Amino acid sequence: MRFWVESYGCTMNRGEGRGLAEDMASLGYEEASSADEADIVVLNTCTVVETTEKHMLSRMSQLRMSGKRVIVTGCMAKAQPQRVLIRLPDSPVIPPESYDSFRGTVRERFGIAGPPIILPQGTEAVLPIAQGCLGNCSYCITKLARGDLRTYDHDALLRRFDSFLAGGAREILVTAQDTAAFGHDNGDSLPALLKDMLSREGDFRLRIGMADPASVIRVREGLADLMDDPRLYRFLHIPVQSGSDTVLRAMRRKYTVERFMELVDDLRADVPGISIATDLICGFPGETDGDHAMSVDLIRRLRADTVNITRFSSRPGTDAALMPQVSGGVSSARSAELTRVKNETELDVNTGLVGRTFRCLATEVGKEGTILRNGFYRPIVVREDVPLGTFVDARVDEARSTYLLGTLTEGRAQ
Repeated sequence: MRFWVESYGCTMNRGEGRGLAEDMASLGYEEASSADEADIVVLNTCTVVETTEKHMLSRMSQLRMSGKRVIVTGCMAKAQPQRVLIRLPDSPVIPPESYDSFRGTVRERFGIAGPPIILPQGTEAVLPIAQGCLGNCSYCITKLARGDLRTYDHDALLRRFDSFLAGGAREILVTAQDTAAFGHDNGDSLPALLKDMLSREGDFRLRIGMADPASVIRVREGLADLMDDPRLYRFLHIPVQSGSDTVLRAMRRKYTVERFMELVDDLRADVPGISIATDLICGFPGETDGDHAMSVDLIRRLRADTVNITRFSSRPGTDAALMPQVSGGVSSARSAELTRVKNETELDVNTGLVGRTFRCLATEVGKEGTILRNGFYRPIVVREDVPLGTFVDARVDEARSTYLLGTLTEGRAQ
C-alpha cells in the first residue's frame, strides 16, 4: 500500500509531515509520488488565515469524493476538529500534541503493510525543536492549535540532527513557533543546542527559523557569538507585525517598536551584514491611518532584506475576531502601499550586493535556474544547473526586489 503526506503552511508543519512520512514507512507503507497514486493520504493542515482554511476544507471534500482513505493532522486537527469531521467523518484526526500515537493509530486502523522502509534523505532537512510558544497574541489561532511552549529533548534532537547529516543533508532548517524560546521551560537554550550542532564535523548550513523579538532579546549575544561559524546562516526572521505601539499592545506583543529597532541595531553591530527578515500584519482591528503610516515608515527605517506583508484575517476563537474590524477595501489599499514600499526598499538593499562574490549552497531549482543561498541566506539565482547540496562561488550581477541574479565564478568568495 502507498501513502502520501500533503503538508501545508509553515516550515514546522513541513518538518512534522516528513516525520509522519517516516512513521508510515516504518509500518511498511511505500511513499507515492502524488496523492492521486496513494491509497492513504495524510492531510497535514494549516489554518493560519481564512483563505488557507477554505482551501483545506475544499481539499478535504476532494479527497472524500476521490474515495481515498485520509488521516488529518496539523493545526486544524486541534483548533477546528469539528470542521474536519463534518467533511471526513470516518477519518482519524490526530493533532500535533498526539503525534506520538500516530503510528499506533495507523497500525490499528489500517494495519502493517510490510517490513519497514527507509526513506531517502534529501539535501535539505527540517528539524522541529519545540511545540507551542510563550506568547498569547490576540490574533493567533496557531496558539489554540499548539499551546504553551514544550521544548523537545536536547539529546534526542542531536541524534535526529546527526541522522540528517549521515543521510546527506547539507541544509538543516531549525524550526518552531518561536525558535528563540527553545529551552525557556526547562533550562535549556537555543544557543546551547546550536553550539552542540556546530560541534559536528562537516560542511553544512544551519538556518534559525522564525523567532519572536521578545525571545531573541534574551539570547541575542549567544546567537551572535555562534554566527562567527560560517555554517550558521547570518540570518534571523524576527516578525515585528506592526510599526505602531498601539497596535502592538492590542496584538499583545511583548515589545515596543523602539525596542525592536534597538534589537536590530544590536544584531547588526554584533554580526555585520546580518540578514533580517520580518513580517507585518496589515489592517489589524482598530488600526488607524496613523498606525498604518507608522508601519510604512518602519519599512523604510528598518531596511530589512525581506518583509512579508499579510492582510489581517479574523480567526475563530481569538480575541481579535471580536474587535472592530478594518474594512476590506481599506485593508487592501494599505496592503498595496506597504508592498510597494517594501519592494522599493528591498530592491535598494539588494542593489548594494551587486558585484560581490559569495560562497553559496545550491538549495533548490527555480523557474529561472538554480537557487543558491549565500552565508546570509540571500537567494542568488544562477542560470547554470548546479546539483543540489553543492557549494559554489557566485558573483551577484543584478538585483531584484526579492532575489539576486548571478553567475558562477572562481573568484574570491565572501
